[in-house]
Amino acid sequence: MTATPIRSGYVAIVGRPNVGKSTLLNRLVGEKISIVSRKAQTTRHRIMGILTTEEAQYVFVDTPGFQTRYSNALNRAMNRGVTQTLADVDVVFFVIEAGRFGANDRAVLRLMPEGVPVILVVNKTDRLSNKAALLPFLAEVAAEHEFAAVVPVSAVNGKQTDELLNEARKYLPNEELLYAEDELTDKSERFLASEYIREKLFRLLGDELPYAATVEIEKFEVEGNLRRVFAAIVVDRDSHKAIVIGRNGETLKRIASEARQDMERLFDAKVYLEVWVKVKSGWADDERLLKSLGYE
Repeated sequence: MTATPIRSGYVAIVGRPNVGKSTLLNRLVGEKISIVSRKAQTTRHRIMGILTTEEAQYVFVDTPGFQTRYSNALNRAMNRGVTQTLADVDVVFFVIEAGRFGANDRAVLRLMPEGVPVILVVNKTDRLSNKAALLPFLAEVAAEHEFAAVVPVSAVNGKQTDELLNEARKYLPNEELLYAEDELTDKSERFLASEYIREKLFRLLGDELPYAATVEIEKFEVEGNLRRVFAAIVVDRDSHKAIVIGRNGETLKRIASEARQDMERLFDAKVYLEVWVKVKSGWADDERLLKSLGYE
């Protein structure tokens, strides 16, 4: 590792919901920094993932999928996160899904700032049944904007991600480290703990609940190699509370168990996790409450 990378800078990862932005971030960084699920809009916060190589330091900023359909306070806060991120980065990864480009993608593309290089990242190429259709599709989308580069990738299996890094490095301006070499994210363990719990809501509750729930860490204590985490899952209605708890408390137990295992892997420490459920009606449209939960 050289004392200072040749280049360093900020790279925004943007796109409509469910194109694989968080999966791409985790693949590039090599750790599970941003939570993922098969459902759209799992990510609600701007999350930085940091990759330092011998040649460069990339500070990736994963953003929520830009929401064009709904306009409650939560979605407005997430959209602000996207536009604020774009105002202060060196490169943009505009992520789309291979074989699919529509009105919602174009709405995000219109947000691209003047003078910032935009790399078109065509994700999920592994899912294309007709590989011969990829080149015409790339040409069609490339005509929509003056992209700095077009890179087809598969975030799931890592295909072409090295090529994507090489293209991004050309536009990183700084010649000194922005973060320490061993840092992986700007987010605290407390924040990551809440995200891991929220991910399990998305993964384990089907379509019943996740968009009406969030997670509040009420206490986070560090005792040597032990983390004590006390967390509340916040839902909108009493009926949602019953769904999260599940029959004989089994769903809540599974959420806590799987989240704890993820925390222990990332923190490299033992974790004591206590999780309960509470009702805060209308939380997703309450500006003051959203700020208390960490939404800008």
